[in-house]
Amino acid sequence: ISGPSEDRSDLYITIDKLIPEIGEDHFSLDEKTRVVTITDEGNDFIERRLQEMELLPEDQSLYDPESTTLVHHVTEALKAHKAFKKDKDYMVRNNEVVLVDEFTGRMMAGRRLSGGLHQAIEAKEGCKIQPENVTLASVTFQNYFRLYEKLAGMTGTAATEAEEFAEIYGLGVVEVPTNKPVARDDEHDAIYRTVGEKYAAIVECIQEAHEKGQPVLVGTTSIEKSEFLSQLLDQAGITHNVLNARQHEKEAEIVANAGKLNAVTIATNMAGRGTDIQLGGNVEMRVQDFLNANLEADPEDVRKRIEAEVEDEKQKVKEAGGLFVLATERHESRRIDNQLRGRSGRQGDPGRSSFFLSLEDDLMRIFGSERLDKMLSTLGMKEGEAIAHPWVNKSLEKAQAKVEGRNFDIRKQLLKFDDVMNDQRKAIFSQRLEIMEAEDVNEITQDMRHQVIDDMVDQYMPPKTYADQWDTEGLHVAVMERLGIDVPVVGWAAEEGVDDGEISERLYRAADEFMAKKAVDFGPENMRNIEKQLLLQTIDSKWREHLLKLEHLRSVVGFRGYAQRDPLNEYKTESFQLFEGMLDSLRADVSQKLSQIRPLTEEEQRRMMEQVLAQQQAAAAAAQPATPVEAAEPAQPAEGFDETDPSTWGNPGRNASCPCGSGKKFKHCHGQLV
Repeated sequence: ISGPSEDRSDLYITIDKLIPEIGEDHFSLDEKTRVVTITDEGNDFIERRLQEMELLPEDQSLYDPESTTLVHHVTEALKAHKAFKKDKDYMVRNNEVVLVDEFTGRMMAGRRLSGGLHQAIEAKEGCKIQPENVTLASVTFQNYFRLYEKLAGMTGTAATEAEEFAEIYGLGVVEVPTNKPVARDDEHDAIYRTVGEKYAAIVECIQEAHEKGQPVLVGTTSIEKSEFLSQLLDQAGITHNVLNARQHEKEAEIVANAGKLNAVTIATNMAGRGTDIQLGGNVEMRVQDFLNANLEADPEDVRKRIEAEVEDEKQKVKEAGGLFVLATERHESRRIDNQLRGRSGRQGDPGRSSFFLSLEDDLMRIFGSERLDKMLSTLGMKEGEAIAHPWVNKSLEKAQAKVEGRNFDIRKQLLKFDDVMNDQRKAIFSQRLEIMEAEDVNEITQDMRHQVIDDMVDQYMPPKTYADQWDTEGLHVAVMERLGIDVPVVGWAAEEGVDDGEISERLYRAADEFMAKKAVDFGPENMRNIEKQLLLQTIDSKWREHLLKLEHLRSVVGFRGYAQRDPLNEYKTESFQLFEGMLDSLRADVSQKLSQIRPLTEEEQRRMMEQVLAQQQAAAAAAQPATPVEAAEPAQPAEGFDETDPSTWGNPGRNASCPCGSGKKFKHCHGQLV
C-alpha cells in the first residue's frame, strides 16, 4: 500500500535532458538484473555536466553524502532509457505511463514502479509526472497467502514449480490426467541464426497453414513484436487479427473467432491464459451477434442454424490439422510457454505447436550458452536454415530452468528478509486493531506514559548508583519537555530515603492527575476520541518511517558479507534494534503530544474561525467556474445564527444544509470548522 510524497517533477525533467549526452562508455548495463552502473569516465562526465547545469555545487563531488539524491535520479533516468522499452515493458495511454505485465501481456492500470523509476519513465516519454509513492504498508505475496488457514489451488502449469510450492507453502503438487488423450503434435524448436531469418520463416509457415485453411495463433512476447509481425503479414497479404494490450477491448471477439477456418491471430501472452479457443468458432458469440443485428429473428432457429454451421466448420478445421500455435520466442518461464501450447489440442482435438527461435532472442542472448552458437557454426548452418533437434530443446529448457531457479532464489531470499519484518508487522497491526476496537484507550496511553517515566528515571538516575551521581536537574527539564508537568524533582531527590522507585511513583501520580484534569476540561467523550486518533496517527507515521529505514537497511546489508558476516543475521539484529527504537519513540511522542494539547480559549476559537472563513472565501473565489453551473439556491441564515458563535448554529447533520444559508452541505461549509 503506498501513497504520494512531495513533488520533484522539475528535477526528473532536468536530469532527463542530460541522458542523451551520456555515451555507451559512461555506464554498464546488466540486462539480467536491469542494474545500471556508472563507470569512472561516466562519473567524471556527469559530475562536470551537473556542475554546469548548477545542480551540483563546484566544491561538491557526485559521491558526497549530499549528492545521494542526484546520483539516484541519474541512475533511475539511465535505467528508464536503457533498460525499459516502450510497448514492451510499458505503454503510453492518455498521457500516462501504464505498465504491461510481462507474463500476461495485460496493462496494469494503477500499478507504479517505486524508487522514482516510474517518474523517470514519465519524464522520458514527456508525460505528466505524478508524485513519487511512499510505502505505507507492505507484505509479500507469500506471507499474505500464509495468513489463510487453508491453501489450495488449481492451474495447468504447476508441475514445473512443484519445488517452490513444497518449500514455501508446504503444498504438494498432484497432476490430474487430461479428460481425453492429447492429440496435439508438439514439434521441436526451430532455431535460426538471426531474427530476420526467423521472421521470414514464420511468415512462410503461416502462409502454408493459411492456404490449407488451418487456424493459426501466433504468440509474441511484447506489443512491439506483435505489431512488427502484423506489418510483415500485411506485406505478405495475409488477413489477420492482433490481440494485445492496445486492443484489449476486442479481446472476447478476437478469441471467439481465433479457431475459425483460415483465421490468423497474433497475440501477446494475453491469449495464452484462460482462453478456450473453440474450433469452428464460438456458438454463443455468433448467436448473440446475429440476434443483436436482427432483433425480430427467432432465437431457437438462429441457434440451430449456427450450431450446424459451426459443427460443419469444426470438421473442416480438424481435417486441416486443428489449431496451430506458433510461438515466436521462448519466454523466461516454461510455464508461460506451456500455457500458450495448451491453447491447442483441447479436449482431444487435433492440433500442432511449434517454437521459432533465433540466437538473437533475449533469452538466448542473455541466458543461453555460447556453446550453442559455436555448435551451430560448427554444423555449418547456412542463411535461412534452421536446426531442430531434441538436444537443442534440452539446452533451451536448461537455460529456462536456470532463469526460473535464479528467480526462485531471489523470491526465497526476499521471503527470508520479509519473515523478519512479518513478526514486527503482526505486532504493530494487532496493537493497531486492538486500539481501533477499544472503547477507551486511556489504559494504553497511561501504560505508555509510565514506560516513558521509567525510561527517563533510568536515564537520569541509573540503577545501582549513588544519589550524588543522579542528574536531577536533567530529569526535571526532561519531565517538563516530555510530560508538560513542573514538579520539584530536585527537592524530592534531596529527601532522606527517597530512591528511584519512589521518584517514579510520584511522577506517575503527578502525570496521571495532570491528564485527568485535561480529560475534565475536554469532556470524557472528546478526550477518548483525541487519544484514539493521536495513537493511530502516531503509529501509522512511525511505521512508515520504520519501513523506510528497513528498506534502506536491506539495500546496504549485503555489503556485510565482505566482512564474513551473514547479511540475514545482521538484518535480523539491526531490524530488531530499529523496532525497539520505534516503540520507544512511539511512546515518547504519544505522551508528549497528549501533554501538549489543550482546549482553545474563546478568543482563539473566534480568531481561528475568522481565518478559516477568509481562506474558504478566497478559495471559493479562485475556484469560480468560467461557465455558470447549477448550484443550490442560497437561503436566508437560520434565526439567531451568528457566524462567530457555534452555539447559535443548532445541531445540523453533516449532510444537512448549512444554517448560514449558503446552500452548501454543513460538512462542506461551517461544519469544517468544528
